[in-house]
Amino acid sequence: MTKDFKSLALPGVQHLKPYQGGKPIEELERELGIKGAIKLASNENPLGLSPVARKAIEATLIDGARYPDGNGYYLKCKLAEKLDVSPNQLTLGNGSNDVLDLLARGFLDAEHNAIFSQHAFVVYQLAVTAQGAKSIIVPAKGWGHDLEAMANAIDEHTRLMFIANPNNPTGTWVDIEVVEALMKKVPWNIIVVIDEAYFEYADMAGYDSALSLMDQYPNLVVTRTFSKAYGLASLRVGYAISHPDVADILNRIRQPFNINSMALAAALAVLDDQDYLDRSIDINRRGYQQLVSGFERLGLSFIPSAGNFIAVEIPGDTQAMYQRLLEQGVIVRPIGLYEMPNHLRVSIGLPEENQRFLDVLGGLLGFGESLDSGEAS
Repeated sequence: MTKDFKSLALPGVQHLKPYQGGKPIEELERELGIKGAIKLASNENPLGLSPVARKAIEATLIDGARYPDGNGYYLKCKLAEKLDVSPNQLTLGNGSNDVLDLLARGFLDAEHNAIFSQHAFVVYQLAVTAQGAKSIIVPAKGWGHDLEAMANAIDEHTRLMFIANPNNPTGTWVDIEVVEALMKKVPWNIIVVIDEAYFEYADMAGYDSALSLMDQYPNLVVTRTFSKAYGLASLRVGYAISHPDVADILNRIRQPFNINSMALAAALAVLDDQDYLDRSIDINRRGYQQLVSGFERLGLSFIPSAGNFIAVEIPGDTQAMYQRLLEQGVIVRPIGLYEMPNHLRVSIGLPEENQRFLDVLGGLLGFGESLDSGEAS
């Protein structure tokens, strides 16, 4: 008799599909038998690992047989000092995905719902569904969050609200005044999570971190990561800043030793590497202008972005274009999963990577000559 083990899983888990990350370079090169592929698919830092972080990692190897500091004491102290918060407001995670999942595990069950936007980060729905809770997905406005509509979606079963600011994969953002207007409408017993994974890149007028509102609204939680601007994606370090009581709940269900020693040391070190952070932000700003200029020359529509990526609209069959780019050794990200079947999300890379992508894309669209996108200085 065939045994249906899937039927034994919790109802929410039965309906989940695994998260699909960007295609690894090694996988593409193996499949096509090519070398020299580039990856602009996963919003990684194109500068690579900070030398300061590398040195800190190497120093931990002598104690590689020992468990890490499960509390992350020194990293929490450094973060608390930098952010002007108390260490007991911090929860460390295996990437910010981990703390997003902890929030769902700590505050949702089948009686509750969580609110988030159309086109928002897919992990919100994964975390909510796994808990057997209901997802209330509010239609986007101009590809971004409609916070007024999200406030109107609240009902007596709402327990969490997720807001990505800036949002992945659209790159859209919400001004701090709009966030504050939302907080004035949200009851105290609904936890509002502001996901600021791309905070360091967002420098437009009107944007500010929701940390500035935390003293006034104790039901506010801000999550951040070291994976993007700080270049530690492979080490998986994220964190949440919240009211101490919320942090206490999250830390009760957090896995022991969820941050390894190398990650703790690298994160602690890179917080002091201001030169690396400045260079990361600068190369992103110049790369953004390079890609925007290229898209404009190609006559392509794109969504203005506050992150380290751009969603660009592709004429014709977008999935076919994605595959043709792969065949040329260029990995980007199709985002049909986000109800954006006509867009590709392109991470901002090094100048030469951006240029190669634009040249290949231009050739596939019928532009014969190399497209000089005029990289900004």
